[in-house]
Amino acid sequence: MTTSLIENPSLHASPAAEFLDDVLNGLSSASRSIPSKYFYDEIGSAIFDAICELDEYYPTRVEIEIMNRYGDAIAFRIGPNVRLVEYGSGSSTKTRILLDQLIDPCLYVPVDISKQHLTRTADALASDYPMLSIAPVAADFTRPFEVPTCEYEPRGTCVYFPGSTIGNFAQSEATQLLADIAHRCKRGDGLLIGFDLRKDIDVLESAYNDRAGVTAAFNKNLLDRMNSELGANFDTRQFHHHAFFNDAAGRIEMHLVSQREQSVFIADHLFQFDRNETIRTEYSHKYSISEFNRMAAKVGWHCKETWTDERDYFAVMYLER
Repeated sequence: MTTSLIENPSLHASPAAEFLDDVLNGLSSASRSIPSKYFYDEIGSAIFDAICELDEYYPTRVEIEIMNRYGDAIAFRIGPNVRLVEYGSGSSTKTRILLDQLIDPCLYVPVDISKQHLTRTADALASDYPMLSIAPVAADFTRPFEVPTCEYEPRGTCVYFPGSTIGNFAQSEATQLLADIAHRCKRGDGLLIGFDLRKDIDVLESAYNDRAGVTAAFNKNLLDRMNSELGANFDTRQFHHHAFFNDAAGRIEMHLVSQREQSVFIADHLFQFDRNETIRTEYSHKYSISEFNRMAAKVGWHCKETWTDERDYFAVMYLER
């Protein structure tokens, strides 16, 4: 059964106003950027689902392999009668594997910034898991939001943060986000998190430069979204998708590259782009297990167990508050 959708209960600015402010601030900075959370409107979320099916894009496939192989052990670590809160739930594909293994979860709270995608996913889960209470929250999980309560007192809370989304944050921001999650948890509560591991650069760069151009379409959809929602006049044909591994920073960087000198208006603001000037749209940090463990330990998380695939491409870690 599904409760009513809760929308951004703690945000004072409207989503459109916040989007505009973030775009204007990001494009006005010396190194132009736009937060990657704005990829995920309804169209962007659907394109990302298609990316997850690509041969080159291993993270989703490998994480699913880990969840299928170790799902019972993971559920044992989490324990029975928990409130499961998922950050950035998307299509909840991996969540279904977890729900099939968990014993009597009292409530599932998917949190996602895309209201339409979230509603559709929650309705599908409610149909397939009729005995599970589901309380979807449309919110930016990097901001304060209210977590719905269970009908009865749960044994504890487990925050589920799959998909290596933590890698989209600079390390200082990732540490702060882990601290924020710890702050909303009680002693003994858990965090089940997926993160991408360091590996061969060719494997990494191929994952973000697929031959079919789906990732390029995902990147350029951000321009289409600014055109439709903010009244911008980006010519998407004049921007090129570019993704590469920054070895010194330990991350993939995704950019939109201006193909010529051009001018763009957004809400009466004029932005001039030089040829080859870029807009950075995403980071995707890659960690070693020890690096991630140290980062989490700084803000009160203790690693209880880690599961990886046979090639050590990806890790799923269970931490306790």
